[in-house]
Amino acid sequence: MSRRDLLSGAAAALAAAAVTGAPARLLASTDDWRVDLTPPRLAGNGSMLGVPFEKYATVRVAIVGTGLRGSSVLGELLAIEGVEITALADIVPEKAQRAADRVVKAGRKAPALYTNGERDFERLVQRDDIDFVYTATPWPWHTPVVLAAMRAGKHAGSEVPIALSVDQCWELVDTSEKTKRHCLLMENCCYGNSELTVLRMVREGVFGTLLHAEAAYLHDLREILFENKDEGLWRRFPHTERDTNFYPTHGLGPVAQYLGIHRGDKFEYVVSMSSPEAGLSEWREKAEPKDSPKWKERYKAGDMNTSLIKTAKGRTILLQHDVVNPRPYSRLNNLQGSKAIFNDYPARLYIDGAAGGEKWTPLAEFKNKYEHPLWTAVGDMARKNGGHGGMDFIMAYRLVQCMREGLAPDFDVYDAAAWSVPYALCEQSIKKGSAPIKFPDFTRGAWRTSTAPQGPSPT
Repeated sequence: MSRRDLLSGAAAALAAAAVTGAPARLLASTDDWRVDLTPPRLAGNGSMLGVPFEKYATVRVAIVGTGLRGSSVLGELLAIEGVEITALADIVPEKAQRAADRVVKAGRKAPALYTNGERDFERLVQRDDIDFVYTATPWPWHTPVVLAAMRAGKHAGSEVPIALSVDQCWELVDTSEKTKRHCLLMENCCYGNSELTVLRMVREGVFGTLLHAEAAYLHDLREILFENKDEGLWRRFPHTERDTNFYPTHGLGPVAQYLGIHRGDKFEYVVSMSSPEAGLSEWREKAEPKDSPKWKERYKAGDMNTSLIKTAKGRTILLQHDVVNPRPYSRLNNLQGSKAIFNDYPARLYIDGAAGGEKWTPLAEFKNKYEHPLWTAVGDMARKNGGHGGMDFIMAYRLVQCMREGLAPDFDVYDAAAWSVPYALCEQSIKKGSAPIKFPDFTRGAWRTSTAPQGPSPT
């Protein structure tokens, strides 16, 4: 989807809003900061906090986007009991067919294929044999796919981020509340072994009063961004258009569940700044021939985006993003409490008064007591069948478990919006000289008293 398409679509949406009386909100990638921080809930809509799934004997799943990420998710779902893959969509017919062949090879019925252009998912979601639509498309298509799914009566989940503007976040919230369908951000990092171990320790009071957390996506993607295939075909483009944190949720999701965001606290405001740009330009100089069309690109995004978030309770969060410089992988994933501190990469913990003085203890030494029951129960299956150390399998397994048992999902549309919206808010803060930018209250005040579950229960 081109920038022109995004803007023209946003303009059309604004015009429609003017006719219907819906509140006007931020348009994607513009300088016009039009955002109603807490618009009234639309007539007939109800909160989705703590709403359980209806029970499904078999969870029937459709996947939109069968490339690298979609094919990985497919493999994990095929390894889980009680799942049927009923439909697949992709703009490349060969990719969809390869995915369908895997389903048949696993002894399942061949799924229906939708490969007639980039909007064929709109036909797919109308089927009556789908319970959940999972999108693993490039970022600009996440919101359109999940909106179409919910409006067709299906629950929906998206790869990250789920939206690229404040306006899209509110549309997802309003649509989920109107259709009573769940809209989930499929944030695999919330299901890592370390993340769920720390979550259990938080819930059991090991950290005391929570004060500060650190979250990031720090990953050297230079070679991938310049490839002429897969993510290289689209993921570099945002760096030419916007200066912001493009990928906040991998770090922010786990931190949000530690802090209980929307369960007694909320993100209040963000201050953001970016370093100069160098990584992409220098990589292009080294790796791209002078006749490459990539030399026509101008990279607008600074290499390192650093932001500070303040919560309603006064707690602080450091949020960073850098995918264009040499570095070991890290999501920071740090947590400071009044009784203990956790630092990841490597995963280590210090608890006040511990024997041996001020020394780190590997988190692994606490696993016997605090490892999350999900990992204890299916950790071996996760390591065998799931990507990213098994967290992808745990995420898929937990989704199916919630749907089959009729549980509320671990995260909801309000979490999806709040974790994704820094994509837009950090951009606005930078444009305004690192001014504080308020977070919308997607729960419309319900965060103050909500007791809805967040993250899988540690018991």
